[in-house]
Amino acid sequence: MNAQELTLLAERNRKRLVEVVYAARAGHIGGDLSSLNVMTALYFDVMRNIAPGPTPPARGGRGQGHPDRDRFVLSKGHCVEALYVTLEARGYLQPDVLDTLGRYGSPLSGHPTIDVPGIEVNSGALGHGLPIGVGMALAARMDQKGWRTFVMMGDGEQGEGSIYEAAMAAHKYQLDNLVAIIDRNHLQISGNTEDVMPLDSIRERWTAFGWDVAEMNGDDMHSILATLHSIDYENRQPHLIISNTTKGYGVSFMEGVAKWHHGVLNEEQCREAVREIEERMRN
Repeated sequence: MNAQELTLLAERNRKRLVEVVYAARAGHIGGDLSSLNVMTALYFDVMRNIAPGPTPPARGGRGQGHPDRDRFVLSKGHCVEALYVTLEARGYLQPDVLDTLGRYGSPLSGHPTIDVPGIEVNSGALGHGLPIGVGMALAARMDQKGWRTFVMMGDGEQGEGSIYEAAMAAHKYQLDNLVAIIDRNHLQISGNTEDVMPLDSIRERWTAFGWDVAEMNGDDMHSILATLHSIDYENRQPHLIISNTTKGYGVSFMEGVAKWHHGVLNEEQCREAVREIEERMRN
C-alpha cells in the first residue's frame, strides 16, 4: 500500500477507535490516537507474515500465525484500543468481538493479553516490553531465523530502568533484527514528560547505548514509511525510532491536551470527533 492508501486506512481505523472507546466508556484515547498511524503502517506495509489464516486461532502469542512472522510488542499496553482496531482491520478480530470491549464477559481487556488473536505477549507493565523484545530478537538470532521484532514504547515509559538494561543487552548481542519505537507525544498521565522526568536528548542517550537512532514524524505516513523502510537490518546495531507525534492526533479538541490521556468521550464529543475524521476521509 502507498502512503495515501495507508493514510485513508488509518483514518478509517481512527473513526472506529473513537466509536469503540466511546461505547466502552473507557480507554486511553490520547495515546491510542498518537500511535495509530505507526501501527497501521507496521501491520499493512512493514511487517511480514502477519496476515491470519482463513480461521484465526483462538489464542494469540502461543504459536499464533506463521512461524517466520515478524513480532510486534505493544509495551505501552494501556493503548491497546489502537492495537485492537488495527487487528480488526487486518482480519484477526471480528467486529462483533471488538464491540464487546468494556462489557462483562468480553475477551478483550484494557491491556494486551495472549487470549486475543494476533497478540504476542501480555503487556502493559511499563518497562517490560523492550526486555521481552530483546529476548524475542535474540531467540531469532540463535535459531538463525529471519523474522524481526518491533516494540512500541511510550515516552512517559522511558523512566523505567528495565528499558536501559534491555538497551545494553541489545547492543551487546548486536540485535539488528530489533526495532524499538518511542511514541514521542510529550504527554503522560501526570503532565508534560519534560516536567515529570526530562527525557531529552533521547537521540544522544540511545546513541550512547550503541543503538542506530532515527527520527520521524509519526503523524505523517510519508515520513513513517520512509523511515521504517530505510532501516539497515545488517548493520549489527539495534534500531531506535523516535516517532514525534501529537497526543490525541486527528481529533482537534484532544490534540496536545493532557486530560485525554484517559479521557472519556460524551455523546457530543464522539459525534464531533467522527465528523472531523469523516470530513478528512471525504477529502
